[in-house]
Amino acid sequence: MKKILMLGLAVVAMAAWSARGEDAKALYEQSCTKCHGADGKGQTKMGQKLGCKDYTDAKVQGDLTDAAATKAIKDGLKDKEDKTLMKPAEDLSDADIKGLVSYMRTFKK
Repeated sequence: MKKILMLGLAVVAMAAWSARGEDAKALYEQSCTKCHGADGKGQTKMGQKLGCKDYTDAKVQGDLTDAAATKAIKDGLKDKEDKTLMKPAEDLSDADIKGLVSYMRTFKK
C-alpha cells in the first residue's frame, strides 16, 4: 500500500512540475519573445535594438546568476543613462518568475 501511495504522489508531483514548465514556456512566449526571441538568441528586431543577450551562449548563461535574472524580471532593466531597456514584470508571482528563469536556462547550448 505504501508503494502505491508513493508512486501516486510521484506521479502527481511530476504532473505539477511538468505543468509549471508549460506555464513558464507560455509566460515566456507571451512576455519575452518580442525581444529575446522564441529561441532565446535575442535576434529579434527589438532585441537587436536593445542589445539583448544570446541565452543560448554558455558564457552568457554562466555570467548571469539566477538572482540577477530574477531582479531584472521583477524590477526591470535600465541602461547607464537610466533609459528603460526592460519594464518590470507585473502580476507575476515569485513562482512564475522562478519558472521564467528556469525556462531561460533551457536555451543554453
